[in-house]
Amino acid sequence: MTAQIIDGKQIAADMRAELKEEVAKLKEQGIVPGLGVILVGEDPASQSYVTAKERACENIGIYSNDNRLPAETSQEELMALVEKMNNDPKINGILVQLPLPKGINEAEVLLAIDPAKDVDGFHPMNVGKMMVGEKAFLPCTPHGIIQLLIRSGVTIEGAEVVIVGRSNIVGKPLANMLIQKKPNANATVTVCHTRTKDLPSHTKRADIVIAAAGRPNTVTADMVKEGVVVIDVGVNRIEDATKKKGYRLVGDVDFEAVKEKASFITPVPGGVGPMTITMLLYNTVESAKRAAGIEVA
Repeated sequence: MTAQIIDGKQIAADMRAELKEEVAKLKEQGIVPGLGVILVGEDPASQSYVTAKERACENIGIYSNDNRLPAETSQEELMALVEKMNNDPKINGILVQLPLPKGINEAEVLLAIDPAKDVDGFHPMNVGKMMVGEKAFLPCTPHGIIQLLIRSGVTIEGAEVVIVGRSNIVGKPLANMLIQKKPNANATVTVCHTRTKDLPSHTKRADIVIAAAGRPNTVTADMVKEGVVVIDVGVNRIEDATKKKGYRLVGDVDFEAVKEKASFITPVPGGVGPMTITMLLYNTVESAKRAAGIEVA
């Protein structure tokens, strides 16, 4: 068996085309979804990510309010800008790019964002709503993973899912989303981590393995069963002298070996990554609809 590749780039492109059409219809009603972005400092990875978000907004017709601030920006100045966006009716979603420079309290900044504009889904109020199954902005990467599974025809309901990694960004929220008593959930979920005593004993029984550990080769072929669905969230740099940049990107899964046993697998890059920004756009459009009193699913 050789796995079918789950093409995150194509699925993200399909979703963005759907969103572009939806935004066009909203504009006919005088509704223009708006995303406010705050980047503090000169972190190259953050700059690249924010630039990609700006291009994505432009591509589907979302208004983008971009704020690039120097690294020496104070906590007070940043909080004032967040409050200004909270009160700006043109802004439906607020994104503060992390990490923030030293000296700024990230938790305080994220807590200051209006939960109704928290399109990253990180505010404790939205996390709590998600956990009890109420309508809330879902964190972008976990929501993107679920969309990859749904749009690839993978059955989630009743599946044994093993998540390797317990971060607040991926592992914990994804586990909560998958166990909900609702469509495209109802899975039996095990969360493994660095203190798990026998990781292979868990991954071998899984119908779906989601690797989000942040370490190459965390999941190898001898750790999974035939026909498993594998979602690789990891993005790791490996030195490679044959590459122009001197490195290549790999996930947390031994892709070449595992794809010979899996039924579906995501590549790195080109799997989960493209979905994160797409789900941010999705949440921004949802927020605009809510603000306009339009019922959302």
